[in-house]
Amino acid sequence: MVRQPYLKKGTWSHDEDQKLIAYIRKYGIWNWNEMPKFAGLQRSGKSCRLRWMNYLRPNIRRGNFSREEEETIIHLQKTLGNRWSAIAARLPQRTDNDIKNYWNTRLKKRIMGEKKNSSSATTETKSSMEENSSDADSSMMVDILLDYQIPTMDDFPELAVYATFST
Repeated sequence: MVRQPYLKKGTWSHDEDQKLIAYIRKYGIWNWNEMPKFAGLQRSGKSCRLRWMNYLRPNIRRGNFSREEEETIIHLQKTLGNRWSAIAARLPQRTDNDIKNYWNTRLKKRIMGEKKNSSSATTETKSSMEENSSDADSSMMVDILLDYQIPTMDDFPELAVYATFST
């Protein structure tokens, strides 16, 4: 698919943010590819969707991560790998993009440093190697995915207003 030449790229302006927010409040989310045209934006549908999902939604939390959130990210990344949307489902009000960026800029370096220090001080035992086997990882992943609750619109009461489509 070729990008249309009239579509704007780059940083979003405050005016564009306000147009997108006003449009979603009035008409809800219905078709990301058609929405920019009706909202008066010269952006792609994907750009609008990402802007809304990662920055403008009213229920997202921005800023510093708590110690509990960091520990949750570290634990889930060990069990699920880089499945950021599955990890984000366990951290309410955090976006998968925010978690991924936090992992790549801060937590991964800290974990690698801790592994380097612990591997030079101690040797890995046979029991810990068995715990880290692919069978153990896959069984833990299955358990986590079975416990996973898919969010519904009831989990986001402030968005229920946006989801209704009036003619």
